Amino acid sequence: MAHGAAKRIAGQNEQAIRVLHLGMFLPTVLSILLRLLFRRGSLPPSKGSLAIYVVTYLPALFLSRYLESIGTSRRDPTTGAIVSSGQDLNQPGVMEWCFDILYVTWVCQIGSGAFGEWFWYFYLLIPSYAVFKVWSNFIGPMTGWSSDKSTEESASEKSTLSKRQEKLRKRSEKGDPRARTVRK
Repeated sequence: MAHGAAKRIAGQNEQAIRVLHLGMFLPTVLSILLRLLFRRGSLPPSKGSLAIYVVTYLPALFLSRYLESIGTSRRDPTTGAIVSSGQDLNQPGVMEWCFDILYVTWVCQIGSGAFGEWFWYFYLLIPSYAVFKVWSNFIGPMTGWSSDKSTEESASEKSTLSKRQEKLRKRSEKGDPRARTVRK
């Protein structure tokens, strides 16, 4: 059973690593081709454009190498059997955020080639989302300022009543004679 799961994870990781390899190469080529087709005046790119590209490419390169190193499965050289499937690259959380950063980078590279340098403003989605997550998960709850107060109050009310008590309360609201209130 565990060996089957290791094979499944190794297969999924190999596919994700192939996508990473294509993703590090293909957006660069597409960006250059789109510049040639639609924006000949932007060739050669300005120093600012190249600086933006390099500054965003370096974190993408770092993340892709990181994901590749932790997701690569190790196999026995003699038998070819899986020794370690690597970490699951499909797990939620940090892995998912790494892929999100890579996808936003690739979209910005292609978009800047097709539409212009203003497309790099979409890259600001990454720090905006990070600020949102830090605020909603850490700073907001510590300061007592949360946007989910009404849902928290209703959830706390429902959690104090058992299912049976909730059922009896609903029956008594409807006027059902089976829901008698016991007076002491």
